[in-house]
Amino acid sequence: MPDTPRGVADALARLMDALARLPGIGPRSAERIAFHLLRVSREEALRLASAIRDVKDKLRHCSVCYNLTEQDPCAICSDARRDRSMIVVVEQPKDVMLFEQTGLIPGVYHVLMGHLSALEKVEPEHLTLDGLVERVRAGDVKEVVLATNPTSEGDGTALYIQEVLRPFDVKVSRLARGLAVGSQVEYASRAMLEAAITGRTTL
Repeated sequence: MPDTPRGVADALARLMDALARLPGIGPRSAERIAFHLLRVSREEALRLASAIRDVKDKLRHCSVCYNLTEQDPCAICSDARRDRSMIVVVEQPKDVMLFEQTGLIPGVYHVLMGHLSALEKVEPEHLTLDGLVERVRAGDVKEVVLATNPTSEGDGTALYIQEVLRPFDVKVSRLARGLAVGSQVEYASRAMLEAAITGRTTL
């Protein structure tokens, strides 16, 4: 932690430093948030602290799809109304949340926990591909929708999965280009996601 500015209590300086380490939060924003937390009631501030603690202590990865959950299997995998013959493959847990907001996915998900990347030294064994293959091998899956990001890494990951699943009697499709090339799923609007889902193509 940098030297504490004169006139700033150590506890406040530590809070500002911790906030400044968050993505998108610079020193000035960290200062404003810190002083906001000082102004709110003790209960409200501790509610935030409790929420942060719960995220670290209670969340785990679903043993089926690897989405974040407090129960195992997760609520989606446990929902008897979901179509288990369709698996939508995404890169990160936040992508599941975004697709669920569209209300257009009748099936279930599989979270890769990343994408293949030579530069980042992410190899197939670093992803949850073995779990996906086991789910397909079980024989109930009819379609795997590859919903990786439309980037070079996402496309490369999708091509790799397509090859891995080739020996199985399963339809493999890719989201249509309602998603702009080079974009991220998390920044897509509902309309873009809807176009991508409904216009997906078989590989």
